[in-house]
Amino acid sequence: MRLYSALIGLSLIWGLSFVFIKWLLDPVGVWGTVFLRCSAGALILLPLLWAKRKQIVRPIPWKSLVFVGIFNAGIPWGFIAWSETEIHSSTAAVMNALTPICTGLVGFLFFSIVLKKRQWVGIAVGFAGILVLMEFNILELFRESFIGIGTMIIATISYGFASQFTKKYLQGTAILLVTTCSLFVAAVVGFIGMLFTGTVSQLSGETLGEPVVWISIIGLGCFGSGIAHLLFYYMVKNGSAEFATSVTYLIPITAMIWGYVLLEEPITSNLVAGLVIIFLGVYLATRKPKQVKVL
Repeated sequence: MRLYSALIGLSLIWGLSFVFIKWLLDPVGVWGTVFLRCSAGALILLPLLWAKRKQIVRPIPWKSLVFVGIFNAGIPWGFIAWSETEIHSSTAAVMNALTPICTGLVGFLFFSIVLKKRQWVGIAVGFAGILVLMEFNILELFRESFIGIGTMIIATISYGFASQFTKKYLQGTAILLVTTCSLFVAAVVGFIGMLFTGTVSQLSGETLGEPVVWISIIGLGCFGSGIAHLLFYYMVKNGSAEFATSVTYLIPITAMIWGYVLLEEPITSNLVAGLVIIFLGVYLATRKPKQVKVL
């Protein structure tokens, strides 16, 4: 019962994250959103990391941790926020469900992972779901609609690259260390992004004093980036990795509900159809074959 409560709670938190991003975009901007959510999440996890500092295996692979922080949080969270300047939070959440598919594709292209025929079919089906979301207007992806759908695809590819890199180079590194360092690195990425876009001034006392900003920072950083990761790894430890990653199927659904209730975003037939097709693609791309019992 506790495992399923954690699963539902995690899906509600991560689904609501897309709404919090939408709320933060106007007052603090794209990279300000990344900076604030990562800083808040890192501050939540830092005391836990300090308490377990003696259990950390040395030497610490700092270069790999920085790399993962950039590609698992800094870049994708910036591009997700950028996407939500043009598309609904619920659409971004549905697109985010492509992550397992992109992880497999990145593994094939850059990490010498062999994909089975079924997995290729799943990848093709998943991207067919994107076409449904775009109402089959593929040319728009290379024009006005790139900021939105295109940037979300880049975000999921970045997630996939970071996942494969972590599996290959950080297998023996403590999850708490990886998560905390990733958030600190991503906070730096967010701050650099603010410097380049000239939006540092948006983090004024007046802006940070707005209730919606604080609610979103706490929701995105403390819950979405901090506590949510602890829930996720609790499910991995006490359940299984497959059970924990099943939250991927629930997040778009909860995000659609949150978007409808809090942002009055429409739940269109194309959105639902695209979600179902992407889910089918994820299932085909990640399903493990049944093992035949030898009598």
